[in-house]
Amino acid sequence: MKMLRLILLFFVGLLLLGCQKEQLSQRQVKKYEPTWESLREYKEIPKWLRDGKFGIYTHWGPYAVHAYGSNTTWYSFALYMDANGEARKHFEKTFGKLTPEFGYKDLIPKFTAEKFDADEWAELFKKSGAKFAGPVAEHHDGFAMWDTKYSRWNAAKMGPKRDVVGELEKAIKKRDMKFVTAFHHAANWFFFPVLDKRYDTGDPRYSGLYGQPHKRGAMRNQAFIDEWYGKIIEVIDNYSPDFIWFDFALDSLPEGYVKDFLAYYYNHATDRKKEVVVTYKGNDLVPATGVRDLELGQEPGLTYHEWITDSTVDDRGAWGWANDLVFKPPNRVIDNLVDRVSKNGYLLLNVGPKLDGTIPDEARELLLTVGAWLDVNGEAIYGTSPWIIAGEGPTNLGEATEIGFNEAATVYTSEDIRFTVKGDTIYATFLDWPGEKAIIKTLRAQGLEADELETDEDDSKAPADAPSLAGKTIKVDYEGLEYEWVFKEDGEATVSGGEAGDGMEAHYEQDGTNVSLSVDDWEGEATYDGKTLTINEDDEALSLVGKTLTTGEGEEEATWVFKEDGKARVSGGEAGDGVDITYEQEGRNVHMQIAGIIELEATYDGEKLEIKEEEERPSYPGFYKEEIKRITMLGDGKKLDWKLTRKGLVIETPKKKPCKHAFVFKIERHHHPKIK
Repeated sequence: MKMLRLILLFFVGLLLLGCQKEQLSQRQVKKYEPTWESLREYKEIPKWLRDGKFGIYTHWGPYAVHAYGSNTTWYSFALYMDANGEARKHFEKTFGKLTPEFGYKDLIPKFTAEKFDADEWAELFKKSGAKFAGPVAEHHDGFAMWDTKYSRWNAAKMGPKRDVVGELEKAIKKRDMKFVTAFHHAANWFFFPVLDKRYDTGDPRYSGLYGQPHKRGAMRNQAFIDEWYGKIIEVIDNYSPDFIWFDFALDSLPEGYVKDFLAYYYNHATDRKKEVVVTYKGNDLVPATGVRDLELGQEPGLTYHEWITDSTVDDRGAWGWANDLVFKPPNRVIDNLVDRVSKNGYLLLNVGPKLDGTIPDEARELLLTVGAWLDVNGEAIYGTSPWIIAGEGPTNLGEATEIGFNEAATVYTSEDIRFTVKGDTIYATFLDWPGEKAIIKTLRAQGLEADELETDEDDSKAPADAPSLAGKTIKVDYEGLEYEWVFKEDGEATVSGGEAGDGMEAHYEQDGTNVSLSVDDWEGEATYDGKTLTINEDDEALSLVGKTLTTGEGEEEATWVFKEDGKARVSGGEAGDGVDITYEQEGRNVHMQIAGIIELEATYDGEKLEIKEEEERPSYPGFYKEEIKRITMLGDGKKLDWKLTRKGLVIETPKKKPCKHAFVFKIERHHHPKIK
């Protein structure tokens, strides 16, 4: 009996333990409720998005038939809304007159897509370096690209008679990319004139495509809302997308349906142990429930929220295929990808396939060029994080609107640099070739130790951002005589005229705007501003030693007293009763440092000291030369010489460019450098 009791207790214990484990398991599986408080708890940024950065999607539907218009996807809107517009003229000339029987719907039978190959598309996207990809599932024209039960107006039943979404889902996931579906149908309510009996849009027989009859300005009815919601849930259930992208107008739906969708999608993902993301325009979702999208736009600086851009390969924002498209140069697409990633953003790049289902040759070439660049430089993109500073350089985009639209045909320069990091490594991407030496001004020597570091480059070429004398012929007046100087590439020159007569061999060394000249036994200093070469007539007169000078006026007036040992004192203005400074003079240029921290640049012409306006440039004062372990360029791999100066981190570039666009320096650093 005692043994039986022990056995019973043992099995009861096992049963209770099993129940506890089941309850614990149930508690561990998070279920999201359709409330903003609950939805904000979802992990809004999947790791695959943070690591992948770059994706591709497609605008393809009946609008590929007409292949016309500045924005081909809005052609059908303009077709009915503007009787005298280009879309109406084009349609009636190409296809026939709009009537109550004939209209946009009659393009669908021509949308046959006979060469569509989902595997070919997916393979191209993979080779392009994309980590996520997929189609627009439904655009504003109301034509669904999957086999939906909510409308007969879909690609599985009409036109191609193929489930385009389903075929692409299989092909994309098979290649280990995440699957994207994009929806525009929240805005379809206003797209067509559904009560206008002059057109086929006013015929209730076609309301499955054009929309339920309603007065212009009316709120969305229940049938529209139910169909909007049902279509998204159907795509989630049947194709399990990893990424759902929305165009504008979510804020025109009852909020509860939007929250219901988000809860359903996030719970669907949780049940399948996968991470998903939703993107939105403007303020259509509550913060931290999805990722904000900027259409044809990008943030002007580093953000502390993550965002994505939807942009397109064509140069006018046509989105769909048009017969007269001009495509962006690869360099611009690559530069914009790098810029977005450095500012905590991602890129979703659109391509518009042709009517027959093929990718345009120009788009294919562009995508493969991006992929080739990523094959070499992807280390600076994939799996990286933004750094504390996004970048440096003169090129600015300006602020984006609430939904984007600040992307432009921007041409970046060799001074435009963008930063990303991975581990202790900084990647500095130059958006144009920097020349023989690359200068990263953000990483410059600062503090008291800056005085101990070399600041000049000991070769005859100027830094990349200075006007170079090499190859120039310049006339110069010196001591009342006219000379002609011819400057060569290798620090050699010839001078003729004046006391040089028919010509003499000369030598020069240039550092920025400062130039050292020598002819026979004569040596002199000069300055060059890109146009005029000015030889300093009297070095003694230009020396600051022993001078007391005044700058500024009124409350900003300051007095500067210069001594012989590179030390000086300034008083008045912001300096108050006086502070000690150090200075270095190179011809007319003066570099000053206050308290080993504040740096000033000035010029002195023998009479007047002019303080240059402080250049607004990013700086990271916590960068030490001892941090640097090794510097290479991606695609080259050889260790590069470098020098940390007050001007910046100066790096010798490889002799041969490792790629055609955007060049990445890999700066490997010690996690705990041994500071001297």
